[in-house]
Amino acid sequence: MNDRAAPKNLRDKAYARFTDQLLSRELKPGQFVSQRELVELTGMPLGAIREVVPRLEVEGLIRTVPQRGMQVAHIDVALIREAFQFRLFMEREAVMEFAVTAPDALIAEQIRLHRAILEEVLAGGETKENEARAQALDWGMHDLIIDALGNEIISKAYRVNSIKMRLIAQERYRIDGRVAPVMREHLAVLEAIAARDPARAGAAIAFHIGMARELALKV
Repeated sequence: MNDRAAPKNLRDKAYARFTDQLLSRELKPGQFVSQRELVELTGMPLGAIREVVPRLEVEGLIRTVPQRGMQVAHIDVALIREAFQFRLFMEREAVMEFAVTAPDALIAEQIRLHRAILEEVLAGGETKENEARAQALDWGMHDLIIDALGNEIISKAYRVNSIKMRLIAQERYRIDGRVAPVMREHLAVLEAIAARDPARAGAAIAFHIGMARELALKV
């Protein structure tokens, strides 16, 4: 590894570990934290933390508060509205493209996975295990649709917003108790994709995102 690659790798690791701590709730929205505390939490050297802070600030994952230090992104109404609006604009266009280009086998596999969880929940109720699988499938389908565009700029921007979306979900609404309706909403999207109907797919994903947005804003 050359001298120029090593620092970048450390910055990337520091970023990944920060977001891991955030999504695992070791760091909580609105929490104040120092660079030294981030060193302890992430296990990364102070230099790497100092270099990654500007990126975290630009992405809105932390902000510097004068005389108080760094604050982890705070979940408020403005963040919810902005994050959902970004998601809607990105995913509605992406799913319409996906309805045209996605391979039949990929669509069929997604439908199979969603139907399996839905049938399991309808037959035996929700469990921690099927809730976890449903959540992973939920996030995975949305990422799949975005990444299918093959546009690195869009994928990177979407990933940053996705972190915020997951923080909002942890704070405001969860899939627990909602597996069946979420799977049905996803299946409406996937069935429109399978029918190669971009307009219907766009409307279905807009409805799905809108339902999540309303839940987030109700709390």
